[in-house]
Amino acid sequence: MKPYPFYLVSTPIGNLEDLSARAAETLRSVDVVLAEDTRKVRVLLDRIGIRAQVRSYHDYNQERMTPLIVGEIKEGKRFALVADAGTPLISDPGFLLVRRLAEEGIAVTAIPGACAVTTALVLSGLPPDRFTFYGYIPRKTGERDSLIREAAENPYTCIFYESPHRLLKTLDAFSRILGEREVVVARELTKLHEEVLRGTAAELLARFEATPPRGELTVLVRGLGRRRAARGRQEDAPGANRTD
Repeated sequence: MKPYPFYLVSTPIGNLEDLSARAAETLRSVDVVLAEDTRKVRVLLDRIGIRAQVRSYHDYNQERMTPLIVGEIKEGKRFALVADAGTPLISDPGFLLVRRLAEEGIAVTAIPGACAVTTALVLSGLPPDRFTFYGYIPRKTGERDSLIREAAENPYTCIFYESPHRLLKTLDAFSRILGEREVVVARELTKLHEEVLRGTAAELLARFEATPPRGELTVLVRGLGRRRAARGRQEDAPGANRTD
């Protein structure tokens, strides 16, 4: 395997057996592993017998840490960035660092692996050919509703991350804004209690009111459809509704 100074290494989204042999080999080869939550990553590294140094890299220290990492790479150290679960940079810190490495001409490669977005998509039963990933749903009501209204006009499958303690409010907002649109909630993907639940937002809301949600959640919404979206754009065009 060609040595690189910097690796983006995907980690399991639940089942630790999903770590690839190449990912494990890479983590053994580097000097430092960067992670948002060092405790979670240490569990994984201990499981596979890796004693590499682990450093914290997150939204609150990235401005300070990025130039230090660049400097150490130039001195010959090799780094890997991992997500707490899944693929680095997907709703995780790291973009600023990768951008800076590119500007410095430092080679970066990715060790692909699990990602909750694509895993949930292929299990959902919703059209997988085109999709939009919106990341985490905003906490504030106005921002959340604005994002859902934007998604309501999207012709393609829409995918979100959500936390268990905010899911009920999100499903209520989906019900108000999306009506009978099909919604899918995928939870605990790749784990023992994996579930993929389908229905309208109101149906899923009733289900989770009766049985409070737990675990990691990915929420998907059926897109408006290309024809309906195109028709909507035509109706909104200047002069489209003129009768003279």
